[in-house]
Amino acid sequence: MRIDVLGSVRARRADGTPVGLGGPRHREVLARLVAAEGRMVPTDTLVDALWDDPPPRAVGALRTFVAALRRALEPDRPPRTPPRLLVTEGPGYALRLPRADVDAHRFQDVLARARHDPATVPELTAALADWRGPAYADLPDRPWARRERTRLEELRLDAIELRARLLLDAAPTATDDTRASSTPDPAPDLAPVPTPTAQLAALAAELGAHVDEHPWREPAWALLARALQRAGRQADALAALRRARTLLGERLGLDPGAELQRLEADILTGAAPYGQPPAAWSVPGGRLGPRTTVDLARTLSLAGGDALLHARRDRLAAIHAAERTGDAELTARVIGAYDVPALWSRADDAEQSRAVVEAAERTLAALGPAAPDALAARLLATVAVESRSADLTPDRLRRAGRAARRAESLARGLGDPALLAFALNGVFLQSFGRPGLAPDRDRTGAEILDLATRHDLPHFAVLGRLVRLQSASALGDLDAAAAHARAAERLAASTEAPLVGVLTGWFRARAVADRSTRPGGPTAAEAAARYRDAEATLRTAGMPGLRRGLLPLALLGLRLLHDRPAPTDPRLDWGPYLPWARPLLLHAQGRRTEAAAALAALPDPPSDHLQEALWCLTARAAALLGQPAPAARAARALHAASAEHAGAASGLLTLGPVARYLAEARACAGGNGGSGEA
Repeated sequence: MRIDVLGSVRARRADGTPVGLGGPRHREVLARLVAAEGRMVPTDTLVDALWDDPPPRAVGALRTFVAALRRALEPDRPPRTPPRLLVTEGPGYALRLPRADVDAHRFQDVLARARHDPATVPELTAALADWRGPAYADLPDRPWARRERTRLEELRLDAIELRARLLLDAAPTATDDTRASSTPDPAPDLAPVPTPTAQLAALAAELGAHVDEHPWREPAWALLARALQRAGRQADALAALRRARTLLGERLGLDPGAELQRLEADILTGAAPYGQPPAAWSVPGGRLGPRTTVDLARTLSLAGGDALLHARRDRLAAIHAAERTGDAELTARVIGAYDVPALWSRADDAEQSRAVVEAAERTLAALGPAAPDALAARLLATVAVESRSADLTPDRLRRAGRAARRAESLARGLGDPALLAFALNGVFLQSFGRPGLAPDRDRTGAEILDLATRHDLPHFAVLGRLVRLQSASALGDLDAAAAHARAAERLAASTEAPLVGVLTGWFRARAVADRSTRPGGPTAAEAAARYRDAEATLRTAGMPGLRRGLLPLALLGLRLLHDRPAPTDPRLDWGPYLPWARPLLLHAQGRRTEAAAALAALPDPPSDHLQEALWCLTARAAALLGQPAPAARAARALHAASAEHAGAASGLLTLGPVARYLAEARACAGGNGGSGEA
């Protein structure tokens, strides 16, 4: 089955024959599920997406549309067998199709790869050719469709410009035509190979049409000028740059950016025309001042995916621009304005997070003891939030903890609910100092949720729900965790926070894994499939710090729940969790001596969401290998977490009750596996 939304909404079978989807409402339901990218969409959200003023029996009508779509998408499905493509999940529905089978998802994945791999240009060219018109072209202009249409169109324009840049970087110059002309003519039955000049001319023509349609995109003008210059058409390149200057100046009152000015100077002075374009391709608005840029980055960060990657990059650029002004208060405001809720204790870009922390600390030092409390609190909260505990040395961890406590104290004294919610976010992220602190984190999450609810801070309300989901999951209360998941999804529908559905999808996979150990529950294979479905939604979420290694760890946990050996598939990327999985992987391969050596070399796990899971892996490996010393270390670490579930503090996976692993470790350690009290 293939579904296309880059144009009118349509479905086709593998042989290309069209699938009758029914009426406009049916296509709207299918399209809204496509836009969710595999995540569950609650019934209430679908009803709101279909009707501005829902009729009394809207839910019944929606079920009718879903049933008809299921018949259309799976016409050969036997009666009373569960659907595979359009599935019921929790309080709503989800579309379960491989991303390669949906043109919009395939396009986004190719674009993400092309940002890092120039060899994907042919794939990017093909993905751009899939566009048959505006995305969701035949749907009513409802808010969700408008947002998706705008988002995908922005990605299409980025893709056009990225493809042009990659082609320019790889293309020979027009002067290579001379060398090409000295080679023998091709055989008469072969098509002639285009000369470099012809290739550059074709690219310049494409870019010329692109800037005619989108004249405000400065990167596109720079690409056009580069293509013309490299084709030996310096006069045309200058004319293009001067046209850009005129359009920007006369209609927007702006001077050209640094890249356009540099290109013009290079052409006028005869400088070498082959310099690389800027590495960073800013979203529109990247040339705004630092305060406006960071406000835009804050808004974009909530969308996830490429927008989240843009937001992180533009935020750091805004901080550096503010620092260059020498105005410490301006810099403090720019740094502190990015109060985006953060849930995970491992950074997506550790180097960038360190740069933000260092800038905040420099600014605090520049402001000195007389710093206004509000600015100091925001800078300290930023240090606490950006100092993700999994990436810190013990000294940095202590400094981040002090920053969190000081930010909280200042915020409480100021009586600013939004600032206090931000400071409590830092307190939460610094609350992983040892295993067994889920009740403390739940209290922090409850306060964040209460503040956000009373003072209309919807994004922090989402954070409070997710923190409480994680805490309930850690304590094994899946009913409470599921209630928080549903509430978070309802909030996400109104706050346009698509990443929430990614996290709650993982929670539901974790719940299926837990139920797979009960009589009459789902099978382990079904639980593994749910984990893999959840991992698919994470691929384009823009959260590599969360994604890397998560699926293998979840599958390992599932195997441990069922007393099976570790998965040894060499294609699994264990990411940062490999050292703790390695002894079990080697043991599963019968390599006991190597497994014991790997176990002996293990460091303590980082202080993060998954520390209990990694200590439990240590405990299990020590018990299997009969190694009392590491077993005693694990027993001491896990003592305070005996009432929790391993890995479940993430809300994303589970290895089962900590008590099980603690008992194994104590039995192996004998008299050395004490209470763990200092």
